[in-house]
Amino acid sequence: MQKMKILLVEDEEDIAEMIKIQAELNGYKIVIENDGLNGLRAIEREKPDLVILDVMLPGQSGLDVCRKIKNNAKTLNIPVIITSAKSEEVDQILGLELGADDYVCKPFSMKILFSRIRAVLRRGKETTESAPPTICFEPHFTLDLESYQLQKKGKPITLTLSEFNILKTLLSTRGKVLSRNQLLDQIAEGDSYIVDRNIDVHIASLRKKLGPNFRSIETVRGVGYRFNED
Repeated sequence: MQKMKILLVEDEEDIAEMIKIQAELNGYKIVIENDGLNGLRAIEREKPDLVILDVMLPGQSGLDVCRKIKNNAKTLNIPVIITSAKSEEVDQILGLELGADDYVCKPFSMKILFSRIRAVLRRGKETTESAPPTICFEPHFTLDLESYQLQKKGKPITLTLSEFNILKTLLSTRGKVLSRNQLLDQIAEGDSYIVDRNIDVHIASLRKKLGPNFRSIETVRGVGYRFNED
């Protein structure tokens, strides 16, 4: 059986070494980075099963890294555990609202940390196993996540990759308002430069293809867009 992989982003060498030893004893493969920017690169390169993020990181804070993970359709399903010496309730709430799956306050025992790791991975496995390969919305629409196809009453509607990624992201975060920058992250390819207003162009094209009676993609003035079937 292939070992599950943990990416640890931690700049304190002693803590990183203790977690590494314990991870290997528990049967996990572990990759360690010591700053936020390298952590983001490692997520794309390593495709970990779980990420452990310290909050106070050089280069980019753990909260910023968490936000980028959860705002990217390619990585939003990777579980994230935040570790921090900041134990105030407001700090924990902020981390969880950014999409973290758990928040562990320093100092922590290794038993507690790995108990949390097992619980988060178990929840993620259950979610993955139960997740359908298609998303149904409104009465007659189906978005197939494997074939990248949108259908209405069984008839295909051709979408560009950007339109598909925007629709998938809005459907995956129903009711949540996403900024143009958050949606921009979903359609940026490589080093291509996409200006903010292009999001509006993609949304307009997507709405046209969905039809004049489709009103679930709402514009939130001054903020961005959300999917709201109500």
